[in-house]
Amino acid sequence: MTRPPICPLCDRPIPPGSRQSLHHLTPKLRGGKGGPTVLLHQICHDAIHARLTETDLARDFASIEALRAHPGLAKFLAWVARRPPGFHSRTPGPRRRR
Repeated sequence: MTRPPICPLCDRPIPPGSRQSLHHLTPKLRGGKGGPTVLLHQICHDAIHARLTETDLARDFASIEALRAHPGLAKFLAWVARRPPGFHSRTPGPRRRR
């Protein structure tokens, strides 16, 4: 039996059938089209885009290490680490502008 992939942001497994998505480390609109992507839980991906603009992502947060170091995301990651791997809830607040 194969192991489920691990979300590189929160380090929890991504179970089959759970909400997930690919995140472009450099946003497509900021030169990242065709660039590296990572598979994340949908809730982790939503948390990134709720806190950071596309410009912020391209300029300062184009790696998993940089994303983990962001104070707002670090707080979210500490919270979500206590949830089961397939957990999903709506991310509060509007999605940031591009």
